Amino acid sequence: MGYDNLRVDHDGQIALVTLNRPEKLNAIDRNLHHDMMAACEELRDDDGVRVVVFTGEGRGFCSGADLTGTRPSDEDAGRGERLDEYNWVGRQALMVYRDLNKPTIAAVNGVAAGAGMGLALACDMRVGCENTRFKTVFIERSLSPDSGLSYFLPRIVGSSRAFDLVFTSRTVDAQESYRLGLLDRLTTSENLLGEAMGLAKQIAMWPPVAMQMSKRAMQRSLDTTLDDQLQYETHSIVFARRAPNDVAEAAASFRERRPPVFTGE
Repeated sequence: MGYDNLRVDHDGQIALVTLNRPEKLNAIDRNLHHDMMAACEELRDDDGVRVVVFTGEGRGFCSGADLTGTRPSDEDAGRGERLDEYNWVGRQALMVYRDLNKPTIAAVNGVAAGAGMGLALACDMRVGCENTRFKTVFIERSLSPDSGLSYFLPRIVGSSRAFDLVFTSRTVDAQESYRLGLLDRLTTSENLLGEAMGLAKQIAMWPPVAMQMSKRAMQRSLDTTLDDQLQYETHSIVFARRAPNDVAEAAASFRERRPPVFTGE
């Protein structure tokens, strides 16, 4: 499928999704939202794709919502009616993005601000470079965080650091981002995509059903009790073993001391 505001390229079992509005630092408008939703739904149903990498074209990863597009008026925003309608598309896109049934990696090539920071944090992992910068930005617009940032940020960096980043709206450079845990890997701009794609290929070698269940189990663990999570772990293991060929291959490759070849079956 072709898209107007992003590209989807395939490298074996890896899909590289590139937000493609470089003149706007890949700011999100309705069209980009819809393209992201459609691309994620297409990738979700593609059994040939095991890992998805997201990045941005040009100097930015994503600078947030496109403030030059159609916005609710001040009067509408005061009532909260059209503001809620405007944000609905964003909430839909984020849930599709977050709930993609495959591991996701953000290759954060530049600024990730506001909603763009929320999108980066919604990925399972993040790789950055010297050009990476995070900025919450909402308080500067007389807004509270949206795009899932208030959910993901405290879970990644802890509540007091999340308060710091939201209340000050300061720019966080690559080195501090790595120290805080906003980035999982830090490399150079020249090696950024190579590092992200290499990580994706390392992950893609594992059995896809077990990988999907591992992702769901860890996401679910953030909002449940230990007893419920232990029960869910048992359910996940039973489900993962519904790929009998991969279960047999895991045992055979261990016995034969060779790299496994998993098919998802």
